[in-house]
Amino acid sequence: MKTPLQSAVSWFEIPVTNLVRAKKFYETILDVSFQDLDLGPNHKMALFPAEPDGIGGALALQKDFYFPGNQGPVVYLNANPDLQSVLNRIEGAGGKITMPKRQISEENGFMAIFEDSEGNRIALHSIS
Repeated sequence: MKTPLQSAVSWFEIPVTNLVRAKKFYETILDVSFQDLDLGPNHKMALFPAEPDGIGGALALQKDFYFPGNQGPVVYLNANPDLQSVLNRIEGAGGKITMPKRQISEENGFMAIFEDSEGNRIALHSIS
């Protein structure tokens, strides 16, 4: 019998073309600080804050590997307890709301989608 996954997501990377601009955008809307990670010439990341055994992710810059845009996978960022507070900061930080807050269901909370400073389609999720 196979062991079920604790979580389907273990890591994510959001492609960027300007790491400084993207860090400022996400630090502003999520009210967090990033840890910089230099992986050598032309490959840099800014790590989202995460619990030691939690799901982690990064803003990723490497022009030959990461290509920002809104046609790829959708990453849902935790915006608990209410994603509206994050939405309220998006346009002022240089992003664009493409789907305002809406209820998924009573059991599954709320979601919204925005375009970040790099043109990526990113989603938010919260319980209220």
